[in-house]
Amino acid sequence: MQIWTGQSYPLGATFDGSGTNFALFSEAAERVELCLFDEDGTERRIEVTEVDAYVWHISLPSVQPGQRYGYRVHGPFDPANGQRCDPSKLLLDPYAKAIAGMATNHPSLYSYDFEDPTQRNTEDSAAHTMHSVVVSPYFDWGTDHPPAHDYHDTVIYEAHVKGLTMQHPDIDESIRGTYVAMGHPAIIEHLKSLGVTAVELMPVHQFVQDGHLVEKGLRNYWGYNTIGFFAPHNEYSYAGDTGQQVQEFKQMVKTLHEADIEVILDVVYNHTAEGNHMGPTLCFRGIDNSAYYRLVEEDKAHYYDTTGTGNSLLMRTPHVLQLIMDSLRYWVTEMHVDGFRFDLASTLARELHEVDRLSAFFDIIQQDPVISQVKLIAEPWALGEGGYQVGGFPPLWSEWNGSYRDTVRDFHRSEPGVLGEFSSRLAGSSDLYQHTGRTPIASINFVTAHDGFTLHDLVSYNERHNEANGEGGNDGESHNRSWNSGAEGPTDDEDVLTLRERRAKNLMATLLLSQGVPMILHGDEMGRTQQGNNNTYCQDDELSWMDWNLDRTQQEMLRFTREMIALRREHAIFRRRRFLQGVVREDVDSNLPDVEWLRTDGTPMTPEDWDQPQNKCLTVFLNGSAIPEPNERGEQIVDDSALILFNASGNDVIFTLPGKDHGEVWTVEVGTGGTLEVGAEIAAGESITRPSHSFLVLLRPPAGSDPEETAIEDLEKPELA
Repeated sequence: MQIWTGQSYPLGATFDGSGTNFALFSEAAERVELCLFDEDGTERRIEVTEVDAYVWHISLPSVQPGQRYGYRVHGPFDPANGQRCDPSKLLLDPYAKAIAGMATNHPSLYSYDFEDPTQRNTEDSAAHTMHSVVVSPYFDWGTDHPPAHDYHDTVIYEAHVKGLTMQHPDIDESIRGTYVAMGHPAIIEHLKSLGVTAVELMPVHQFVQDGHLVEKGLRNYWGYNTIGFFAPHNEYSYAGDTGQQVQEFKQMVKTLHEADIEVILDVVYNHTAEGNHMGPTLCFRGIDNSAYYRLVEEDKAHYYDTTGTGNSLLMRTPHVLQLIMDSLRYWVTEMHVDGFRFDLASTLARELHEVDRLSAFFDIIQQDPVISQVKLIAEPWALGEGGYQVGGFPPLWSEWNGSYRDTVRDFHRSEPGVLGEFSSRLAGSSDLYQHTGRTPIASINFVTAHDGFTLHDLVSYNERHNEANGEGGNDGESHNRSWNSGAEGPTDDEDVLTLRERRAKNLMATLLLSQGVPMILHGDEMGRTQQGNNNTYCQDDELSWMDWNLDRTQQEMLRFTREMIALRREHAIFRRRRFLQGVVREDVDSNLPDVEWLRTDGTPMTPEDWDQPQNKCLTVFLNGSAIPEPNERGEQIVDDSALILFNASGNDVIFTLPGKDHGEVWTVEVGTGGTLEVGAEIAAGESITRPSHSFLVLLRPPAGSDPEETAIEDLEKPELA
């Protein structure tokens, strides 16, 4: 085998069409061996002798895509001083583009003896760990281009590659649960008919199956346990872990783009799968422990943990920052993804003991010409002091708005004293974002997500039911802000079932009528249940997977969700690019404000009304003739105006429409409960009775317009359910 010196950049294994260059950073290393593996597991070790600026490099002209490899790093093993080099452990390449196999919970992966942790364990781990794989970078993208939907037009669908596709009857069983299935026409058709513009995929970076879960017959379903920041998870590959997963992932993205659907990745850059000081040595720990991880200053044998997972990456070192930035840039430029949702993003910003929103990480992203141009979404909470940072991220970022989730849940379960905050969340949460110059798109609105109850379970359970997780029912959130509607779990009570259906629709409608960017949890559009389990992180089975066999209620929920997304898409008043002002503006042709908050008698809310803790009803007027932001051609946007009537109380309530100055006649568009039919007309000042736990949307066209020109596309609209 020919051995050339190679180049120190780029890091990782780079195939150039003839051979492969290998480059690995390690400041701690004294020697580095590149290990090549044949199909039968035979290992060949090649000494890497070239090193520049702590990057060890070598080029092998004969190595082709598909070659499995790893590293053995020789250096100090001194945990008390933060050094854990151990050449008996085969290490993954941090820049591996594909990874083969899955680590077991074998003792050889650990540098200590299970029976006596004070003793070293030098058993070779190669047969029980994962291998890096050389991949070909070549792929025919054709005319692929990013859909680039404006944020205010975006509807996000949080999905799991396996969970969404594993039980679809129109997908061949051999490809279910894979990237190939995610791009299947049946999935594309569902997403298109629903009207979503982006899928936000739960972690697809290579992750590890936790040993303690496997021992209990469970699996890491969610995948928040990353070990490969450049590699698509190999268990989602139809062709297996030969490196073909890269091609399959690219084809999935290409297919979704052809359907005008963006791909956003849920990424975990705050920690790795190596865990705490008792965890396995798989990659970073054995390469350069103190360069990659935050260690306790007074006790460097232990890790400073702000994630609750055992370790935190050391964001203050240039090599960790480079790793993350290189990874993000790779997924945009080579894999063509359209954005990222950052798990526990506050941890990425944490420097010393506090969250610094102007930390190096955000500064670097701000100036990056590639990453700064895609969708960036933060999960703005983490463990420890200052960990909850809703509203604290830079202007470039959007955030999962946990305050939105909590307030909307409370309002629709009739909690007292939340009406004022509910109006703020409905209007885009300007109280959280406007002071930093941000707009409504800073708020990713959601009622449910993978972590917690599904929408069906939110209206069907008061308590979590997590017994299947094997933790005595103690895991998961205990304060869910849920209400079972009168019975816990499955029931034959028709009144309870009717109320649950109405409340689920109310929550979905509120989400899609709110300013900001809505995110729907996959399956909520069709009443998916997890049987009250609010923490299915380890349930890789039918409990978590989508069931595509729908009963009447589920079919109706799907129809309703499609209708609500279409309503949002066709009306700019529900997806404004700037915050509502609540005043009459001189730059629009209207003598009414862009929004008014009205009492049930049709008159404006007073400060005393907002302060009434038992007030659970609200009418919202949205003025379609008072949208100051122009369209892409510079023209003023003129839309229908809307009245939204919310009754979150447990009683029937009489609502009176405002006077003729707001519009002479209003048309019923969509709602829940009552006997009003879609298309019915209601005159200004008229009173109608709205049942408990219901909403209603009324529309009127702008003055002087042709109603047919402003109507949304024809949809099947039965009587209000």
